Amino acid sequence: MSAGDARATYRRIAPFYDFLDAPFERSRYAPLRGGLFAGLEGRILDAGIGTGRNIPHYPAGAEVVGIDLSTAMLARARRRRDELGRAVPLAAMDVLRTAFSDSSFDAVVASFVFCVIGAEQQRPALAELARIVRPGGEIRLLDYSWSAQPWRRFVMRLWMPWVRWAYGADFGRDTWRHVEPAGLVLAENRFLIDDVVRYVVARRP
Repeated sequence: MSAGDARATYRRIAPFYDFLDAPFERSRYAPLRGGLFAGLEGRILDAGIGTGRNIPHYPAGAEVVGIDLSTAMLARARRRRDELGRAVPLAAMDVLRTAFSDSSFDAVVASFVFCVIGAEQQRPALAELARIVRPGGEIRLLDYSWSAQPWRRFVMRLWMPWVRWAYGADFGRDTWRHVEPAGLVLAENRFLIDDVVRYVVARRP
């Protein structure tokens, strides 16, 4: 999906995003968000902040910056940030071409972002995040994978047309495969929910 297509998709769905995502947020995502930030400190980038669902889980004392390609989604993140009273700078920015200097962050977190990034853009996006995180810093990802279980995979295939239309996403990006080619070290790669929701930690050497 091109940047223009992604902006159009999320401009269309932004008013309904939290409503549509609510069942998954309650049952799947919310319990994972705290762990995604556990142990992180210093300056953190929330890459693809969306409507700001991660904001309540930011570590105390950390300086977190949120970016998203979609200004429509950022408007909702801004509203959530203000309601929570958190000082979180937000900016419209593409993870493929951020405006940050080299080694600007101690860590980067991206939750369900890389399933929206095209297959050919996986490595460049990871390389850009590697550029802006400090040496030794972590890039933590939550993402989807196709299940190896026949019945679960069948259900996912039924969902796929809706997921592509509504979110521009795909279950088969296999972002973890691009970590080492992007110049990063694959420090962790495991499933958190069934064999569907994957947690990946990449470290800049």
